[in-house]
Amino acid sequence: MQMSTSPTHKGESTAPPEKSTVLLLLGDIGGTTWRLFIPTIGMTIAGVYLDNKLDTKPWLTVIGIVLGTILAVILVRNQLQKVNK
Repeated sequence: MQMSTSPTHKGESTAPPEKSTVLLLLGDIGGTTWRLFIPTIGMTIAGVYLDNKLDTKPWLTVIGIVLGTILAVILVRNQLQKVNK
């Protein structure tokens, strides 16, 4: 008796994803990570630095956090639009 290797459901595949698919997914994850953290952390550090230099604690830090978060949202939104095309 020979066992069938065909999928049990129509259109379903049991093969693992191709290597290029996994690399593309990892690239997207890495791209999203830097788009989230670099602007937020960078603007926060800049705000802390300027607060210490200009003695304006905590206002420039708060502004840095808000601007960094807005920038991160814009970058991730642009990335998602590019991926969905």
